Order: sequence, then C-alpha cells, then structure tokens
Amino acid sequence: MPDLRYRITGGTPLRGDVSISGSKNAALPLLAGSVLCSGETVLRNVPKLRDIESMLEILRFLGADTSFIEGTVRIRTDRLTSKPIPSEYVGKLRGSIVLLGPLLARFGVAEMAYPGGCVLGKRPVGAHVAALTQLGARDMSTQDSLHLQGTLKAGHVILPEFSVTATENVILAAALLPSETRIDIAAAEPHVQDIETFVMEMGAEVEGIGTHSLVVRGTAHPKCVEHNVISDYLETGVLALAALVTRGKVRIHGAEPEQLVMFLDTIRRMGAVWKYDAEEKTLFIDGELSSLQAIKVQTLIHPGFPTDLMAPMGVVMTQAQGVSRIFETLFEGRMAYLYELEKMGAHVEVLNAHEALIIGPATLRGRQVASNDIRAGAAMVLAGLCAEGETTVTDVRYIERGFDRLDEKLRSLGASIERIEE
Repeated sequence: MPDLRYRITGGTPLRGDVSISGSKNAALPLLAGSVLCSGETVLRNVPKLRDIESMLEILRFLGADTSFIEGTVRIRTDRLTSKPIPSEYVGKLRGSIVLLGPLLARFGVAEMAYPGGCVLGKRPVGAHVAALTQLGARDMSTQDSLHLQGTLKAGHVILPEFSVTATENVILAAALLPSETRIDIAAAEPHVQDIETFVMEMGAEVEGIGTHSLVVRGTAHPKCVEHNVISDYLETGVLALAALVTRGKVRIHGAEPEQLVMFLDTIRRMGAVWKYDAEEKTLFIDGELSSLQAIKVQTLIHPGFPTDLMAPMGVVMTQAQGVSRIFETLFEGRMAYLYELEKMGAHVEVLNAHEALIIGPATLRGRQVASNDIRAGAAMVLAGLCAEGETTVTDVRYIERGFDRLDEKLRSLGASIERIEE
C-alpha cells in the first residue's frame, strides 16, 4: 500500500464556496440495506471513499452485481447468498458489521470474521449480538468469527447502549419482519434517521424517527428503491472549523443545520460568526469577524456535540483566548491527536483518558504529524492550515476513508495542500 501524505503550507485564509458530499455513515448501512430485497437498489449522492469500495467488495463477494458511477451506486441482489465473510474483506472495515442484521433477516444466517477499522479504544460487538439475539437469533460465535443463526421474529429489543451501528442492524433486520418490533435505547443520529427513511421507502413503517424509542413494522416483501443519501454533517462541521481557524470566509452548500444544533450553538458561544440561508441551504462562516474565546465542550449522543467533531474542535481551541476544556464521554483513545498538536506548539494538559485542557491562543508551527484515525486526521489538516510554515500529515489513508476529496475541496478554497503518494 502506498504511503499517502498531505503537505500543507499554512497561513492562508480560506475563501469561497464548497459543497458537502453524501454521508459515509449513512451510505454504508444503506449499502447493507440493499441485502433486504431481491432486485436493484439505486443510491445517489454516495461519497467516493475507500470504505464505500470496501463494502461494495463484500457485496460482490456475496454475489451482488454492483456499479459506482459519478456518485450513483447500483446493487443487484437477486443472486446474493449468505456465506462466511473472511477477514480480508471485513478486517479493513468496521462498518461491515451492519451486514449482520439484513443477512440474518433474509437468509437466517450471518457469519463473518471480526470487523476492523479505526482503532478508537474498545468497540465491542456485544451490543449487536445482544440486540439480534433478542429477536431470536442464536449466537454461535467463536474466538475467530461472528456467527448468528436462526429465524428472526418481531419483538422488543432493549439495546445495552446508544450504539449507532447496533441500532441500524436492528432497524434493517426488523424491516423484514412482519408484525411490530419495538427498539428502546436507540441511537438517533442523522444517518440512523436516513436508514429509517430508507426502510419506509421499501415498505416498512417506522414510528419515532429521531427519538430513542422506535417501532418498526416490517414487510416480508420489501421493494428495491432509489434513495438519495443525506449530506455529511460531519464534513460540514470540519469545513466550518477550517474557516474559523484560518480566519476565512466560506459558504458551505448542502449544509443541514438541524443536524448540527449543538455544534453550531457551541461555536456561536465561542465567538464564531455564522448565518444560515434556508432558501439556498447555505451556511456562511465568517472567520474574519469571529473572536474566539475559550469554552468547555463535552461530547454527547445526538443531538449533543458529536464525538467525531471533537478533534477538529480541539484545534480551534488552540486559537481561542483562554483555557478550554474538552470532555470525551463516548470513546477511549480519542485524545491521541493532542500529542501531535503539542509537537506543533499547542499548550495542552491531558488530565486523564477522557479530559484535557487546551490553553490558547498558541502559535502552531509546521511539523510532521500523524493521522491516528479519520477525525484526528482531519484535525491535523486543520492544524496545518493555521500553522506557520509547512506541515506534513502522514497516514492520510485514514482521512480518505471518511472524507470525500477533502484536499481538493480545501484547495478550491485557496488552501496550499498537496497530496503526495510515495
């Protein structure tokens, strides 16, 4: 695998217009949802990402025919079968676990090696197994593979945690089960809501969209549908923060502010100047007029502050006046990027695995820094954009698993960022 890097020369305020791509976090479970019907599913506004291609590889391994042309994915599933999926396919994509529910519901068996992906502390599969066994699956997993089997029946599922992918697995499985399935402690993120909309288009009924208690009435004969993937609110957040740290002026097209209520209120309280044009669906960030002040931010389940925007937010805090505090409640391992920021001159005090202080404003200086995961990688790009001199961000394959042509979009706004393949 080639060594991919970004070389960034900082200090240029971003200016101009940029459009948001489709959401990866919605597209992956939607691709898995194509398993539910026999025929052709068409998904539009699909981002061009490594993770999307990895999921399509898995579907082809299971017997699907796929094409991906200019943001439109077509999947034919009439010759699909459920068979053990080896680690060469699922080991590089943690999101592949959302195939468990639809495979089990349609074929009565789902088996795969344990999924991989970003290293964000311990993200066990227990919530998925606990949820699907409540619908009648038998857990036959071994040390080497996840293996669920049995005829599912509609029922009552109480998730052990607010797990996004476990919620998606149960929704997709329940969509194929006639009668009523109740799901409590469900995640409510925008991409979960997109899955709920998708299964309704297929013929299921869903009550409670956007809440933590859902009722799904499935259908034994789901229709294959055409569906537009929602825009990526996390990309919206990153580009908004990029405008702030560079003191630029950026119009973000395709933004959905109701997906970012807490985020937008947080940066407003921090001193960011922004406005939203509902008619044009455009979010305008004025970093030049903004005067950033220290703030305390705590990640929460939706609609709280998104954990996936905490690392980029940490970079913005280095440019704010005073002592900011971050509190990561959802994942272990999210703080590693702070040590990379320290290399660049950030003043950071890590209190424990979940809390840190960031003292600003700090003058960041270009260094070679690493991407520890998708969102930390985006944070290091933002740090490079506002640093003095040249920054090299390594391991950008992580970034490109989650962001559709981020370097190209930043270049279109005036950033000096070069993609290097060695």
